[in-house]
Amino acid sequence: MPARFKMSRKGVGQMLRMPGMQAEMLRRAEVIKGVAVALSPVDESDPSAGHYKASWSTDSTSRGGRNRDRAAAYVRNTAYYARWVEYGNGTPTGRAHHVLLRAAQVGGRG
Repeated sequence: MPARFKMSRKGVGQMLRMPGMQAEMLRRAEVIKGVAVALSPVDESDPSAGHYKASWSTDSTSRGGRNRDRAAAYVRNTAYYARWVEYGNGTPTGRAHHVLLRAAQVGGRG
């Protein structure tokens, strides 16, 4: 006779918000952050050289996701110009570096 399984939506919701799940999401975000720091470009001629590289941060919550019903972690760069480093600024010299994209591709495997 095949095994029977009855899913409890409440139980799955509790599992997705449990502290262990939140800790795992934060661990994965820290791995991605480490890769992003390693990939971050540094313009040595700039007086604020290294600011972008030093501006990476992570945080986590038990109320993430589209429906705010699961653990999630976030990797952010707080430098005001981070979007231009990631996507470029539309000029030939301001090319896109895709640091966070590449970090998520590489670091997401660990």
